[in-house]
This record gives sequence, C-alpha cells and structure tokens, in this order.
Amino acid sequence: MAPTSAHTQPFAMIGITDPDLRKKLAARANGAAVGGNGYLFIFCADLYRIMAAASPEDKAKMRANLSSSFFFQTAVLSAALALQNANLAAESMGLGTVIIGAVNSALPELDEWLNLSEFVIPMAGFAVGVPDEQPEQKPRLPQSVVFFENRYDPDMKESIAQYDRDMELYYEQRTDNKQKANWSQKFIGMLTADLPLGFYTEYIRRKGFALK
Repeated sequence: MAPTSAHTQPFAMIGITDPDLRKKLAARANGAAVGGNGYLFIFCADLYRIMAAASPEDKAKMRANLSSSFFFQTAVLSAALALQNANLAAESMGLGTVIIGAVNSALPELDEWLNLSEFVIPMAGFAVGVPDEQPEQKPRLPQSVVFFENRYDPDMKESIAQYDRDMELYYEQRTDNKQKANWSQKFIGMLTADLPLGFYTEYIRRKGFALK
C-alpha cells in the first residue's frame, strides 16, 4: 500500500521458496540471511506491468519513454517505499528482518533464475523470520547533517568527525564483530578503490533503460 507517483505502482515482489534457488543466492550473496531465514522476498522495480494492456504499437512508443532516467528513478523509489512498508509491518509483528542489497551480486543470472522481463530490475532481498538475537543499534548520522531548513549546508566536517568518534566507540564495544573503524574510513576506502561497477550500468541498459 505504499504511495507511488501517479498511481503507477511500479514494483514487484517475488517470494523465494525453492531451496536450490535459495542456496544459489546465498552462495552469490555471501550471506546466511539469504539461505537461513524464515522467508525471503526479492523486491523489484517493475515497469513491465504498465505495458500489459497496451497494443504492440503502443508498447513500442511506451518503451521509448519508460527507458528514461525519470521513470527508472520513479520505479526505484516506489520499490524502496514498498520495501520499507513491509519492513515496518514485519517488525510491528515482532519479526526480525534483514534488507539484503547483496542479492545483486547474482546478476545477471538472477534475471534467468527469477524469469524477469524487460524493465524489471531486482533491487534488494528482504529476509523475514523469528529473531534469535537483539543486536545493538548502530549509531546514525547526526541530525545536523541529515536535516536542513530551506537550503543545504555543506559545512559538516566537524559534525562528521564527531560521528566518526561515536562509530569507533560503537565498533569497539559491540557484542560481535568488533573492529577498529569509523564511518568515513569505510566509505573513503571503498570509494577510492577501482570498483567494478560498469557491469551494472550495462545490465540496466540491457533491461531496457537507456537512462537518457
């Protein structure tokens, strides 16, 4: 029931119950939450459905518009809103959840495994089950660098430095997977590396999105 732009409803959910498929996904995503949870959903951006009632002639014209960056962004946002609604609903019932972006490590084979049509892009996995632990809440960025009134303020270095100190303390004190790290170090290290991301842009284009 999440809101969508102009009531397009451009998202789809696929429940994964096939144990062999779950094993393949877990191997590629390198995460136990894919294979060991109570139920696994894959949330997708879906602009294929909107063409279901169109004639072949109309579909050709619609594809030209749907391939734009505007509709891609709209579908991604809609899938994210639906995913968060599902997350809140599950947690309200006392269930545990994990949102798993790593399922996209299985691309492009995931397309074949899930029989995905053009204009249908897997966004994230959503694992739901009965929690067997209550991990500490990871600190979030301070409000001063997230919320602004009337105009964005790029002067945030001091606030980020304080947040990094908070994160260092969290990583040192949490129950499992203690480490010496902070927020900035993690993402500076990641984003200064030579990331192999070109394949994803090509994958999006093969699915019908020219992103013009």
